[in-house]
Amino acid sequence: MTVHFNKEGFDKALAGGQLIMVDFWADWCGPCKMLSPVIEGLGDEYEGKAIVGKINVDDEQELAIRYGVMSIPTVIFFKDGQEVARKVGVMPAGEFTAVLDNYLG
Repeated sequence: MTVHFNKEGFDKALAGGQLIMVDFWADWCGPCKMLSPVIEGLGDEYEGKAIVGKINVDDEQELAIRYGVMSIPTVIFFKDGQEVARKVGVMPAGEFTAVLDNYLG
């Protein structure tokens, strides 16, 4: 399952300390639309192991600014509330699973 975060929900998830992968995206972004099925698939694959979410940068500009998201899609990984990795652009699922699996131990 992929979680669509707002600021409050995201801050609450971060405070939980779990491994989180977040896709910063927008409706008008073509590459974001190309990446979306990959993100959705990872949400299903990692359900119960990690939180996979999406943040619409148009709706949650404050979060995009907080994490210095300059281009989209940007996928940021968090562990224990801290950023641990970042991927920018459209990439195959393996690029993301490698990071998730590394931090899941």
